[in-house]
Amino acid sequence: MSHRDDCRHPPLAGSAERLVARGLHAAYPGGPPVLVGADLLVRAGRRTALLGANGSGKTTLLRCLAGGHQPSGGEVAVDGTRVDYSRKGLRSHRQRVQLVLQDPDDQLFSADVTQDVSFGPMNLGLPVGEVRERVSEALALLGIEHLADRPTHQLSYGERKRAATAGAVAMRPAVLLLDEPTAGLDPAGVEEMLGALARLEEHGTTVVLATHEVDLALAWADEAAVVVDGAVTQGPVEDVLGDDLLVGRARLRRPWALELADRLAGSGLLDPGVRPRDVDGLVAALAGRTATTA
Repeated sequence: MSHRDDCRHPPLAGSAERLVARGLHAAYPGGPPVLVGADLLVRAGRRTALLGANGSGKTTLLRCLAGGHQPSGGEVAVDGTRVDYSRKGLRSHRQRVQLVLQDPDDQLFSADVTQDVSFGPMNLGLPVGEVRERVSEALALLGIEHLADRPTHQLSYGERKRAATAGAVAMRPAVLLLDEPTAGLDPAGVEEMLGALARLEEHGTTVVLATHEVDLALAWADEAAVVVDGAVTQGPVEDVLGDDLLVGRARLRRPWALELADRLAGSGLLDPGVRPRDVDGLVAALAGRTATTA
């Protein structure tokens, strides 16, 4: 299955601002600055890939967006409402924005999958019937209904990843933040996770995915946001990941599809400036050029 499947949302002209970070400054006690004036715009219905080297501040930025880390400067707003860091304000914010950490064992703690997924909705004080409905919906969206009664310690790593994501999905957030959701998964596990994310998008959830995998980001995302030197550079994914200077500063590498397209263009086999995002895009570009020159 291609990462750019039929469930992928097309670019939306004038997409609404769903989640915004403006001028964020963040650090940890006794440590150097992590974010220095970082900006990020997450539009409704748009896929955003967040990239950067280890220690660049990706996870700190995600925690700020989710309300888990209060920045020392700047602001975060969701649907035009600034985050209120009171207990009541954070409770409200986390109903709209959920973060799933890279290690599922940091979030799974109940005896079985159903208990774990129901934890968040139960804490909202929802009626039992609605909690059950949310749990069933989340398990179905993540494709793990068959794991409902399975003890969490008996799950595979990929199953634990999806169970942890289901716990966040059961809160029915407007925005789902995922920290390295495909890290440690085999190819089949990656496709299962991406398929689950596509189903979430069909139900109106906007997804932000932090990753080191530039090829995945290019194929999956509408926009890329690269964290480097405490700031964020954001734009259309093919433009951002095609910026060799930025990619080098961020200690990333150029995606293979863009690199191959440039080499083919240098050999006269592809029109200059063509930027395929995956195998299908590259084949289509080559076929189109062949048809034009035939």
